[in-house]
Amino acid sequence: MKKKLKILFDNLCCSQCKASFDEDSIVIKREEEGLLVTHLVCQNCGKSFGVAFLGLSGIEVKEPLEVQQGPEPINYDDVIDAHRFIKNLDEHWQDYLPKQN
Repeated sequence: MKKKLKILFDNLCCSQCKASFDEDSIVIKREEEGLLVTHLVCQNCGKSFGVAFLGLSGIEVKEPLEVQQGPEPINYDDVIDAHRFIKNLDEHWQDYLPKQN
């Protein structure tokens, strides 16, 4: 089972030390019919990537996960803009909150 799961992480690496994940990085915590509880740990630096609940009934792992680019990290100007926005809020600050249905 670990060999099949490793395929999911073939093109991923640790966000802390950039080491690749191997079979030993995947710890199977619990296995039941159609459900697998796994824990991903970097074997190089020890960083834990948490627990995942995988529903595997009738699914065959064929291809690795595709890395997607996230948004740009916030920068100094973003923090200053947020500070100014919050500082300038008046008694109508609730108008900026989304309306609940």
